[in-house]
Amino acid sequence: MQLDRLLQSQGFGSRKECRQLVRNGWLTINGERIEDPFLEVEPAGLRFEVDDEPWEYREKAYLMVNKPEGYECSRDPMFNKGVFALLPEPLVERGVQPVGRLDSDTTGLLLMSDDGQFIHALTSPKRKVPKTYRVGLKHAADAAFTQKLLDGVWLNDETEATQAAGAELVEPTVLLLTITEGKYHQVKRMVAAAGNRVEALCRVAVGGLALPDDLPEGEWRWLGEAELAAIQG
Repeated sequence: MQLDRLLQSQGFGSRKECRQLVRNGWLTINGERIEDPFLEVEPAGLRFEVDDEPWEYREKAYLMVNKPEGYECSRDPMFNKGVFALLPEPLVERGVQPVGRLDSDTTGLLLMSDDGQFIHALTSPKRKVPKTYRVGLKHAADAAFTQKLLDGVWLNDETEATQAAGAELVEPTVLLLTITEGKYHQVKRMVAAAGNRVEALCRVAVGGLALPDDLPEGEWRWLGEAELAAIQG
């Protein structure tokens, strides 16, 4: 693949902009400055630096973000910053999208990708991908409360009860709740229907992938093969 095409595919601008980037001497491969934008290279596994920032060629982008409070999962946020402000510009330019959404006041594990099939597979209601949240409750709860969630609660405008896939109290006011749907404000509505109120909400797992302890809030990282496999079961 020609360098200008490769750089364009990785989000570094139009082909014209990528050619100029190379001619300006901003690209190095294996420590060697490259100034020929039409150089043919093997994309798979290619590591390079743009303006001293290390990158690796990836046909598709799969990443996780530890989303802080006060960020909207939108390219055009209305009231807060958008999660795209947490990413490097090339990832934004190559078109990564949130895999599902978290409310601005919800924190935790947010997956992002530019692979439409991957996004659909994780967000399709038919797939029933489990998502686990750590819920801070306003009032202390007991086993009867978690049983209500497991048995199913009635939400406004729903034609059948909505059941939790898992509900465990780890403290009287801290609940681990697992759901397999993605209904509007589902966790908050389920907790309210069971007789309590959400004071804090953090997504801690999607599928078999847990939010890593070593990923600070507001930071992102690439997903590895084992992590991708864990997500998709």
